Amino acid sequence: MTWKQRLLKFIVYFFVISILSVIIFRWLPIPFTLTMVNSTFEQMFSGNWPVWKKDWVSYDKISRHMPVAVVCAEDQKFLDHEGFDFEAINKAIKYNEKMKARNKERRKGASTISQQTAKNVFLWQGRSWLRKGLEVYFTFLIEIFWSKKRIMEVYLNVIEFGNGIYGVEAASKQFFKTSASKLSREQAALLAVCLPNPHIFKVNRPSIYVKKRQNWAMRQMAAFGKLEYE
Repeated sequence: MTWKQRLLKFIVYFFVISILSVIIFRWLPIPFTLTMVNSTFEQMFSGNWPVWKKDWVSYDKISRHMPVAVVCAEDQKFLDHEGFDFEAINKAIKYNEKMKARNKERRKGASTISQQTAKNVFLWQGRSWLRKGLEVYFTFLIEIFWSKKRIMEVYLNVIEFGNGIYGVEAASKQFFKTSASKLSREQAALLAVCLPNPHIFKVNRPSIYVKKRQNWAMRQMAAFGKLEYE
């Protein structure tokens, strides 16, 4: 078998396996992600006892405030776009170019909830062009095979809310001693605004900035109303 034949075989296998995986996880809970595994190894190598708290819950067992909170804080066009917010991408590019020209390290992202879900479930963390390209591919797939409600359900069950704390149920128990179904609007808003970087923005020790973002998110939630899927 020539290298071209091997390459073609690999490509065919990749497409078949990736598409089947997306179809299967349209219904099945996600048992773990590469991010969870990688984080566990990082904790072990740093000499710490690994923390892995994760409890899968179905969408109907999550407070109605939580999906609205993450949409308002992370991706207000979630129900309207097909995986990518091109307006936000263009704004982020211009902002990052401006920061680069000023020799500042601040960067703005424009990942939608769909993109974050694709990355967290099927890929690894990083900024390489390969990972970004695969993120686009898997985002495209989940937008085809999953409903928006399913994307939100998976997102809220795999996203990291703190060191080794994955999913809204584990976060609710850890920070508020309650279940995801009983989260208040204030609690949901606080969890949502910490998502961009839960290792810096602490749910249990919110900074003044985080509290301001929480109040902003609550105003957005009041204006947004209910999250209604087609």
